[in-house]
Amino acid sequence: MNVALLNTRIIIQKNAITSDKIGNHKNVWEDYFSCYATINGESGSEANRAGETLENHNMAVTVRYCSETAKIEPTTHRILFNGEIYNITSVDHMNYKHKSLKIWCQKVRR
Repeated sequence: MNVALLNTRIIIQKNAITSDKIGNHKNVWEDYFSCYATINGESGSEANRAGETLENHNMAVTVRYCSETAKIEPTTHRILFNGEIYNITSVDHMNYKHKSLKIWCQKVRR
């Protein structure tokens, strides 16, 4: 892995459940880990549904393997990159060599 290619800062957020002062449970996103990554494989597509054009932006994020990134799961984590939110669709452990992870993401429509 060429460390010089890890030139983009990302923030990985984790889904957590908190209670407010009267005991109601709420899902919130908390910053879990920040690291440098390589962004590649950016692609996009458009689809027309019900008279509306919907965009799909996908990308691959490569990060170094560490104890924090080893715990990333698609159901409990997401990525912030350039002020945009990306849901994690899958995590590739790169042959389980414990050197890097490739995280496939899709941009959240807001």
